[in-house]
Amino acid sequence: MIETVDLFEAIRGRRTVKAFLPEPVERATLERLFRLATWAPNHHLTNPWRFRVIGPQALERMKEADPAGAAKLDRAPTLVSVAAASAPGADETVRREDLLATAAAAYIVLLGAHGIGLAGYWRTPALLREPVGRAAAGIPDDEQAVGLLYLGRPAGGPKPAPERAPLGDIVTFLD
Repeated sequence: MIETVDLFEAIRGRRTVKAFLPEPVERATLERLFRLATWAPNHHLTNPWRFRVIGPQALERMKEADPAGAAKLDRAPTLVSVAAASAPGADETVRREDLLATAAAAYIVLLGAHGIGLAGYWRTPALLREPVGRAAAGIPDDEQAVGLLYLGRPAGGPKPAPERAPLGDIVTFLD
């Protein structure tokens, strides 16, 4: 089945949403989003992204590792840790490319979620920079943490579009 959407509208319409209905995202839906993420550009097709869906026990370990941030971990019914895995011995250039490819894959998950009526947002909590937090989120030492994706059905109506920087502030055309 080929789905059609106006890509420009999908990108402009996606918002960070922090209020969710309580039902978790179904496994089949998550798998669909993760399959979509595999289309992110990645040098030499290394597929560096690692998605880990946080279950109840892992969530409790994360809350124990970060009591001050525990309330934020309860915002969404589904949490996914995202990390970049590089081949053993990869140099800094490859590790950076893998990290950026993984960030693109994470955004594809958020955009895909928006496209099927889900809401989400991406956090990069300090918890993922600490060994105990990384372990709780299933991120081994040899992977680079990218963040947590919060996913679920939105509670409330659509959010208005925030102001964006004028192109003159962000674009330079070089000769």
